[in-house]
Amino acid sequence: MPTGIIVIDKPRGLTSNGTLQRVRKAFGAKSAGHVGTLDPMATGMLPLCLDEATKVIAEVESGGKCYEFTVELGARTDTGDADGEVVERRAVSALDAARVETALAGFRGIQKQVPPMYSALKREGRPLYELARQGIEVERAARTIEIRRLELVALRETAIDLVCECAKGTYIRVLGEDLARSLGTVGHLTRLHRAWVEPFQDLPMCSLEKALAGAQQGENLLPADVALQGLSRASISWEQVAAVRHGQAVQGDSHPLPLEGRRVRIYAPDGAFLGLAEARPGGWLQPRRLIRPDAT
Repeated sequence: MPTGIIVIDKPRGLTSNGTLQRVRKAFGAKSAGHVGTLDPMATGMLPLCLDEATKVIAEVESGGKCYEFTVELGARTDTGDADGEVVERRAVSALDAARVETALAGFRGIQKQVPPMYSALKREGRPLYELARQGIEVERAARTIEIRRLELVALRETAIDLVCECAKGTYIRVLGEDLARSLGTVGHLTRLHRAWVEPFQDLPMCSLEKALAGAQQGENLLPADVALQGLSRASISWEQVAAVRHGQAVQGDSHPLPLEGRRVRIYAPDGAFLGLAEARPGGWLQPRRLIRPDAT
């Protein structure tokens, strides 16, 4: 089984799911999932988990993200990006770095953001983007987001280049629109690139073409535990491996010592990654998400 993680540099024009399905088919994986979603216009880091590696998605999908993007001022589109139709135009007053910095300061930290209609969020089982395409707009509850870093990279006459580090659930398209509004005009994204996704920020990205070309040989496929290096590690005996495979708790020597309730990576004596366990009092480890033996 092609169990593992491949970190794709998603090309512009493809959906995240479209990218995922092309890679899944090329590798012959039965199941696959991606960490975070990118708009079709967006490029950048899209980690894909194949087969048994899909079991680690729940452990990493809440990680932070970093985006590089451009806001074009003076025109608003129905989608919030360059893929949409212009629905409003407004004049753009002269800008300078100090004025932009004042506006950016108001968006840093924890705040509320209303999700866009063109999103995969669902209302009564239907994605909002389906309603938006029919010209239907429904009320969306504001959600709490966190902007950890928001900096000006370049300022042109009607465009602003920015970099943003944020927590899960932040819509950069909405951020761009809100920023334009705070500057007394309207705007939309013309560029959106995801530089990294935690905990994959130190891993190189692979182009889709390269991934597809090397799929039959399993090239560029990283082990499932590459995304879990921040968790404590425990090695167990062969006797304990058998117990774990039957869902029984075992005592392991975890490093560093985890807090009760935290996830722990568990390994066989030969170094094979077995999956995740939950730390219990007294050094006990309760198996939670195990990798199938034929996938290690």
